[in-house]
Amino acid sequence: MKNGWLAITMGLLFLSCTQPKGRGEGNRNGFTGKEGEIKLIVLAPGHFHASLLQKNPLPQVSDSVFVYALSPDDAGLRQYLSAIESLNSRTENPASWKEVIYTGADFVDKMVADKKGNVVVLAGNNRDKTELIHKAVSAGLNVLSDKPMAISQADFALLEDAYAIAETNHVLLYDMMTERYDLLNRVERELIHDPDFFGELIAGTPDQPAAYMESIHHFYKEVSGVPLLRPGWYYDVEQQGEGIADVTTHLIDLLFWKCFPDQAIDYKNDIGEISSTHWPTEISLQQFTKSTGETAFPDYLRKYIDHAVLNVYANGSIHFEVKGHAVEIKVIWNYQAPEGGGDASFSTLNGTKAILKTIQNKDQSFVKQLYVQAAKGVSKKTFEANLQKAIAKIQLSYPYVSYMLTSDQGEYLINIPAEHRTAHESHFKNVAESYFSCLVNRNMPEWEVPNTIAKYYITTKAREIAQSE
Repeated sequence: MKNGWLAITMGLLFLSCTQPKGRGEGNRNGFTGKEGEIKLIVLAPGHFHASLLQKNPLPQVSDSVFVYALSPDDAGLRQYLSAIESLNSRTENPASWKEVIYTGADFVDKMVADKKGNVVVLAGNNRDKTELIHKAVSAGLNVLSDKPMAISQADFALLEDAYAIAETNHVLLYDMMTERYDLLNRVERELIHDPDFFGELIAGTPDQPAAYMESIHHFYKEVSGVPLLRPGWYYDVEQQGEGIADVTTHLIDLLFWKCFPDQAIDYKNDIGEISSTHWPTEISLQQFTKSTGETAFPDYLRKYIDHAVLNVYANGSIHFEVKGHAVEIKVIWNYQAPEGGGDASFSTLNGTKAILKTIQNKDQSFVKQLYVQAAKGVSKKTFEANLQKAIAKIQLSYPYVSYMLTSDQGEYLINIPAEHRTAHESHFKNVAESYFSCLVNRNMPEWEVPNTIAKYYITTKAREIAQSE
């Protein structure tokens, strides 16, 4: 494949926004919701989310997708095109994407000059992502970006400016936050905002925070017995980002969305003192090769190697306050899950009347489950009555949700049947539909932008603090 345009039968994508609620004035870009009016530009694909967005075509999106990348030999581009080809050739409900590809050193300038699409999709190497976002919105293009949109304080300043430019140019810049569409998270959010059941979020302290959230991931994974190959740069914190500047974006987003719904969070006034620590995951050359296919550590990783072991600062914890509530966020990256294991998570939200816990580990067969129990000082009788009323309200929207006592300590499982849950991959369609709605109606929620900015202020500041220790 030589530099230039290359048409390939393939094409589309999913996207994301949030439930609308009023940001922007009028539709300056002419989106009406008609079929095929959204024309996607996939810029420098390098993460499987770039193709995952195209798994379920939506009628508003044109079958022709314009792809810009540095080189035809780029591993991210090859992986992306292979994934799209599999979507087009699947036996059930095959897609019909037509990928129009340009590769060359000037691929970013070419994208801006061509302006063949109207929504730029970014999912790949995070080192240059913020700059690409800035260039796209400056050119008057809407941007749907995979997380993280910023991995350093310098990136944060550029991202904040990009949002200001997007507002001026009447385009929408949006962060793909798929976890808001997880049913368990939605049920938990409703429980938190039932004052008779939950009360209100306690203030907490650094030692006993009001909210604690932990997420555990693994570098090496197999899907249907086949290794999921990572690009070599995935192990470079200057390209992928440290763990506290990456995975934490989902956790903080959920914290804001669940505990402070429809509230704008100003990072200059609402975020208290931040402290953080980080530590490495040790990766041997054999492990690196197994997960990337590369037989040697690239030169850009050599500064992280000590006695033939690669130190990847993928682990960390962040303490901060938001609107007077103490919070702790932790992320852990192991090399590989134990036999029969998988990614795991844990969270605790402490209310004045109830405590909510989400647990995903071996005991739950690595299926995330939601548990509730009475807060200190709340009688069993009162708690059970409040729980019954809270679930009755939730059943108006989700009639299949129930609860059951699981321990003598008064802990209840909020039962959300597996058949009503959807996998992470399917949430991209929800994000896409919501984002497209925002493009048409120009009603991005007023809190969306400030809360996204606050989120990246926390993650990038935490990274800076951890590196200075």
